[in-house]
Amino acid sequence: MTIKQLTLHAFQEFANGNLDPLRPLLHENFIEHSPGNPSGRDAFLDFIAQSPVANAKLDLQRVIADDTHVVVHYLMTTPDSTQSVVDIWRFEGNQIVEHWDVVQQV
Repeated sequence: MTIKQLTLHAFQEFANGNLDPLRPLLHENFIEHSPGNPSGRDAFLDFIAQSPVANAKLDLQRVIADDTHVVVHYLMTTPDSTQSVVDIWRFEGNQIVEHWDVVQQV
């Protein structure tokens, strides 16, 4: 499976409320570059499970990938707002080792 396919599968599962496919995809020493979000696989997954994104409607807009990076653009809708989100994931092999994001209110 390509890193784009791995990311799409994990995104679809996460959008359906299932965090399980993210665990093997994230490297144990995963680095999170978004201020306020924790690094490390377990800390990041615990954080995401409690964040607004866990219960939001995610509407995938586009996915762009090369050999080591996957960029995912989607709309995240919660009862309070709609935001446009771009996640940038860097892979080593079949695991995500770094993440950046950009979030903008729609």
